[in-house]
Amino acid sequence: MIWGSPLEHFLDPVLRAPTIGSMLMCAASALIGVVAFLRKRCLLAETLSHASYPGIVLGILFLATFFSFGEGVASVIALSGAFLSALGGLWLVELMEKRLGVKSDAALCFALALFFGIGILFASHLQVAHPIWFNQIHIFLYGQVATMTDRHILIYSLLFVGTLLFLLILYQPLKLINFDRQLARSVGARVSLVDAFLFILLVLAIIIGLRSVGVVLMSGMLVAPAVAARQFTHRLSTLFILAGTFGLISGFCGSYLSVELPKFWEEKISFPTGPMILLSASAICLIALLFAPTRGLLSRLIRIARFKDRCRQENILKALWRAQESSHPQPHFSLLLFYRLLFKGLVKKNQGRVELTDKGAMRAQQIIRLHRLWEVYLVSLGQGVEKVHHSAEEMEHIITPEMESELTEFLEDPTHDPHQQPIPAPARPL
Repeated sequence: MIWGSPLEHFLDPVLRAPTIGSMLMCAASALIGVVAFLRKRCLLAETLSHASYPGIVLGILFLATFFSFGEGVASVIALSGAFLSALGGLWLVELMEKRLGVKSDAALCFALALFFGIGILFASHLQVAHPIWFNQIHIFLYGQVATMTDRHILIYSLLFVGTLLFLLILYQPLKLINFDRQLARSVGARVSLVDAFLFILLVLAIIIGLRSVGVVLMSGMLVAPAVAARQFTHRLSTLFILAGTFGLISGFCGSYLSVELPKFWEEKISFPTGPMILLSASAICLIALLFAPTRGLLSRLIRIARFKDRCRQENILKALWRAQESSHPQPHFSLLLFYRLLFKGLVKKNQGRVELTDKGAMRAQQIIRLHRLWEVYLVSLGQGVEKVHHSAEEMEHIITPEMESELTEFLEDPTHDPHQQPIPAPARPL
């Protein structure tokens, strides 16, 4: 069995709506998720998604008890109830944080547990009284992308365009508020109004996204693309672009894999689209966390390894310089390290002894100079002479030329360190 063509998912009448609808929903959610992520309100998305559940259940329960209605009406009522319920959860969180003095994490967890518990309570009654509609509300609990139609594309298109327009219009105030709320108020930005729009947009993104990934997984779609995008940039505009792109990719990959993966098993194995979308977003996030050029774990480990290796080399050069200048014994180091220093032209072999080349001696003198300058600086700050050596051993590897210049000027170009050892002259450019 071969993989199906990705283009087929955009042209096929059955696959078109789930694929495009998921992509637009994920992109809109990712854009809003950036704001929640930057303001450290990611748990708010989790709380509001769960707080929407009792609104869904109560809306369906009310209609099923008093009216006869179809699936289209049920969806509208369920989403309307979810919206009002989520706003209620938001109001409760704000009340507990601002009026009752409850810590943010406690207020969010309390609201999440309370509203979701109420939803489960009424869902149990709905299961007994109206079992058919109880099965229908599972669409909103776990998501059901496969039954999307072209009207869902229109709904998600409106959500995406509205989110994009909002961010474009209020980009400058939004950037200022995220940077410094007090400064934003002082220059006349309407912080409360922007916050209100953001909260409403967040609730709308969650409510409309329930149809795709459900109550349980919706918060992940808000957070994962933003976290992934943050690993690649420090600019807010780029962060929005990357997060939206990752959202589009997640939506497509989730829809594509949920259709194509079952073809590889003889026994029918279901890969629900909602969880596959979230797994795709999580995979992108994990790859970014591991392999991002600057902030990724792998790049950080490589930088750490390189720094430690440079420190070892510089320590060997420093020890060799001291051995040549005084009666210090020659240091012991590995054959591999010797050949690396030899390849760089920093050491040479002379009558069975390892000696510094001119280039190596200049490098070693520079390390010694930085070490002794830092000792003088610490003593000038009032530290005891016997306590400055360990700190200088660490700082000698990270002092930049600019820092060296400032230290030299501040200390008035000292000639001896606190131990009355001469400070070498600045190394000439190599």
